[in-house]
Amino acid sequence: MQDKAIALQDVDLSLGRGPARVHILKGVSLAVGRGEAVGLVGPSGSGKSTLLMTMAGLERPDSGTVVVDGTDLTGLDEDALARFRGRRIGIVFQSFHLIPTMTALENVALPLELAGEPDAFERAEAEMRAVGLGHRLHHYPSQLSGGEQQRVAIARAIVPNPAILVADEPTGNLDESTGRSVVDLLFALRRERGATLVLVTHDLNLARLCDRTVRLRSGRIDADAAAAA
Repeated sequence: MQDKAIALQDVDLSLGRGPARVHILKGVSLAVGRGEAVGLVGPSGSGKSTLLMTMAGLERPDSGTVVVDGTDLTGLDEDALARFRGRRIGIVFQSFHLIPTMTALENVALPLELAGEPDAFERAEAEMRAVGLGHRLHHYPSQLSGGEQQRVAIARAIVPNPAILVADEPTGNLDESTGRSVVDLLFALRRERGATLVLVTHDLNLARLCDRTVRLRSGRIDADAAAAA
C-alpha cells in the first residue's frame, strides 16, 4: 500500500454507561493509503459511522491507536484535536449541519474564520463557485434545496484544503438524481485535490466507485476488497 493517510490498530470503542453500555468497535485494524477512496458498508448498527467518526477524531476509542496524516489522535487533548481536525480533515454529514442563521458563504467561511485566516471570505467564495453555487452566496440554508445545502456542506469541508475527506451517507437525504450529482462533485473534487476519501454508504453502487470497499459486521471488519478492474 502507498503511504498511509489513516492507520487504525486494534481499536475498541464502547458508547453509553453501565447496563446501557454497548461495544461498537471490536479490535478494528485498518489502513487507508494517501489519495485512496474507501467505501465503508455494512448493515445498520455494524459500526461503520462510528468507525468514520473515530477516524475524524469525533469519537475517542477505549483502546488502540488512530493515526491520521502522521498524527496519533489518541495522544491529543480536545483543543489540539479540534485544531488538527480543522486543518487536516474535511467532514460531510448526511444532515448537512449548516448553521441556519448564517448565509451559505458565512457557513463555508466559518472554518477559516475560526482558524484566524485573513482571506476567509475570498476562499469561501471561490469554493462556493467551485461547487456551482456562486449565485447562492447570500442565501440562507432554508432558502436552498437539499442538494444545494449538501454542496454548501462540501464546500465548507474542502475550504481548508484538507488532506482527508470523510463523508457519512452524503446522499442519504437526497433524491436519486440529486444524490448522483453530489457524488459526482465529491469524487471530482477528491481527484482534483488528491485527497483521501472515506465514505460511509448503504448504496453498494456508490461504494463501487471507490478504490476499495470495506464491509463491517457487528463492529468488526468482515471483508476488505479492491474494486474490480
